[in-house]
Amino acid sequence: SEVLVSWRPSAEFAGNVYRGEGILPASPQDVWECIKPVAGGPRTKWDQNVKDFEVVEAISDTVSVCRTTTPSAFMRIISPREFVDVVLMKQYEDGTMLSAATNVDHPLCPPQPNFVRGFNYPCGCFCIPLPGEPDRTQLLSFFQTDLGGYLPQTVVDSFFPASIAGFYSNLTKAVKALEA
Repeated sequence: SEVLVSWRPSAEFAGNVYRGEGILPASPQDVWECIKPVAGGPRTKWDQNVKDFEVVEAISDTVSVCRTTTPSAFMRIISPREFVDVVLMKQYEDGTMLSAATNVDHPLCPPQPNFVRGFNYPCGCFCIPLPGEPDRTQLLSFFQTDLGGYLPQTVVDSFFPASIAGFYSNLTKAVKALEA
């Protein structure tokens, strides 16, 4: 599938906010099943940038504090990272499903050895139904991540667009496998 990736300077930190947009050949519910931020969900299997995902504290049915770890990336130039976020999941009347997150400090989740603590600034994914096309979904995603550590901005800027394109490609494969 094709994905359009764009970016501009972030108003939140000294990096960029990245936007990914694409149409996936699956229902919004199937896309959501693959991307929803829940412990034990399929995301750790198909998303090459998510090694582990855990719920640190469930605040309600729709809000939780989560820890995500990532493997090393970009030919091991980027060390494994960990992110602690407050995550909101919401479904709208038109069928759109949203996962939104931002970084948070949490006493049950201090920085762990062997990981660099990164910070997600307000980010999220929207699974948007396409009227009259029940087996296709518009996925709109926003990422503004400070990877932490001492990475030159040029490394981050060259990593993110390809990483987002890979996210859409791998998600498309995961959704097809889910439907099979």
